[in-house]
Amino acid sequence: MSPLVIGLLICAITFCVLATGIPIAFGIGAVALAFMIIFDGMRSINFLTETLFAGLNDFTLVSIPMFIIMGAAIASSRAGSDLYEALSRWTHKVPGSLVASNLGACAIFAALTGSSPATCAAIGKMGIPEMRRRGYDADLATGSIAAGGTLGILIPPSLTMILYGIASETSIGRLFIAGIIPGLLLTALFIAWAIFLSWKRGTRLIDHDRIYTLKEKLELMPKLLPLIAVIIGVIYSLYGGIATPSEAAGVGAVLCIVMVMAIYRMWRPAQVWQILRDGMRESGMLLFIIGTSILFGYMMSSLYVTQSVAEWIASLDINRWVLMFYINVLLLVAGCFLPPAAIILMATPILAPIIHNAGFDPVWFGVILTINMELGLITPPVGLNLFVINGIVPDVRLPTILKGAFPFMLLMVLAIILISIFPGLATWLPDRVM
Repeated sequence: MSPLVIGLLICAITFCVLATGIPIAFGIGAVALAFMIIFDGMRSINFLTETLFAGLNDFTLVSIPMFIIMGAAIASSRAGSDLYEALSRWTHKVPGSLVASNLGACAIFAALTGSSPATCAAIGKMGIPEMRRRGYDADLATGSIAAGGTLGILIPPSLTMILYGIASETSIGRLFIAGIIPGLLLTALFIAWAIFLSWKRGTRLIDHDRIYTLKEKLELMPKLLPLIAVIIGVIYSLYGGIATPSEAAGVGAVLCIVMVMAIYRMWRPAQVWQILRDGMRESGMLLFIIGTSILFGYMMSSLYVTQSVAEWIASLDINRWVLMFYINVLLLVAGCFLPPAAIILMATPILAPIIHNAGFDPVWFGVILTINMELGLITPPVGLNLFVINGIVPDVRLPTILKGAFPFMLLMVLAIILISIFPGLATWLPDRVM
């Protein structure tokens, strides 16, 4: 049996196993171990623990639980609702202002947490009922938050970027910087569409004539500025070469916990324990996925599947942009069924040499990959953000949420096209800063 046939068989079985609903880590770990035993015999078990521990023995991975705890501390407080309320007071008179405020809050909260589901939940719980109460259509209210939540994996600090950086051996600092301009571009496109659609539909807020005083506009700033300052400080320490990602994440996690304790009075042991418990639970799950994905990659490499796929694609006499189009289609389809972490850790070892041979910048491709992962978060049948929104407002049917999110999907595709035509949107800032 040729390596390419083995690769197709592995992919088919992996999708079937994951479709059963088994946890990602157990699913890909079981598939990897099964194929290793089938083709290499029982002696393959000797490499199991060594490969898992060797893959996780990377100091860079320390940043993952620290960034997750930093996001858990902020997500457990009222920072999301305060941020949303502050922005809505400043943009109250703009057509579609409430949607624009929610999208702006999603972008900032995404930078605070680095998590798309957390952003959807934190902003959506307050924003969606408020938008519907004030006269916005259900599809726009829900679709905008579902799409806005995806910014959590593009705007730094981003766990997706960290995973891609580890898997492709690309500078995490450069990847973080590369996500800033595309993140702002997507946010601007989302807000522009929301304002246009609200104007076209003639949406009129029930309290349009209300006037906020300067005091009312500024009264929430003392709560938000310290948290935003911590994030800016963490990012500056990374970009300025002051600290490694792990060091910056550790300091940021401690400061965020201290901030929410001081600002939001979350000083009770039970509340602090909840932050640590949620953060470590998600970290353990993610690190387990990383470990088993490394085992999966080892299995693919030992069976010569990865090398054969790379050689086969390199032998194709096609334009490199046609090749990139096929890669984008592959990532989009995979994103419909698998979470971003699994896709990145399973696909990057195969795609990295292909991208390199085609002459594409790995930092630039990291941005393209992340936007594809964003699309997957709002694409059925397993669009995580769609189900998060549906859980917040169960009276709004899933097709309505999908209808509202569809224009934002097209805007993500537009962003991929723009970044492909103008790669400097992703590469200029990292080159300038670093």
